[in-house]
Amino acid sequence: MVEIVFVHGVLVRDGAWWWSRVADVVRSSTGVESRSVLLPSCGEGAGAGGTAADHLAGLSLADDAAALHRALDGVESAIVVGHSYGGTVIAEGAEHPAVRHLVYISSYLPGVGESQAHIMRDEPNPVSIALDPPGVLRVDGYDAASFGARFWADLEDEDARAAAYARLAPQSAAAFGAATTRAAWQGRESTYLVCADDRSTSFALQRTHAARATHSIDLPTGHHPFLSRPDLVARELEAVIRQG
Repeated sequence: MVEIVFVHGVLVRDGAWWWSRVADVVRSSTGVESRSVLLPSCGEGAGAGGTAADHLAGLSLADDAAALHRALDGVESAIVVGHSYGGTVIAEGAEHPAVRHLVYISSYLPGVGESQAHIMRDEPNPVSIALDPPGVLRVDGYDAASFGARFWADLEDEDARAAAYARLAPQSAAAFGAATTRAAWQGRESTYLVCADDRSTSFALQRTHAARATHSIDLPTGHHPFLSRPDLVARELEAVIRQG
């Protein structure tokens, strides 16, 4: 039985909430269940130690990849979906016999030796973050309105916008600096959903990584289409499911 495994992006927590709108549509239309990976570098998961700064600073990409790998151990056949940094977690952690298809949303397919920081180095409008305390990254210099205008400008549901902002979280800086040792997307079927109206990840960077995927599809959305247009994301996941 196929299952969807979702991997959320940077500096947020509670992946099940972020993916719930899409997961509900897909479950209703296909019966396919899903699960969301808890990322230790964001203070999630058993033994992650919460958001205590001294513990977070000791975690890295390897811990997030291990969490994904453990989730895949419990799945017979998996479609793995990554948003933003989630794609880097996939590269490191999705080398697993259960994986049948990879889906990327405004995300990254890094080669071996690339880090998240390396991928983002030439972005024209980088997200403002601060080391606070040392070893821990936090979103810096935004309020709910300015952050929302950048990341979920196409989301009209005010309650959802507030809930999304409330789920910002600190994350280990080491997760950004760690170079990948694997590129699990190589040799696997994959689909990249380019977010054409994204105000955060540049269109050029998305195109670069989409070119590494097997298939590429443009969506007329911002950075979080699973919030603003879950119908469009669900449609593409349903197409992957139908491939058998």
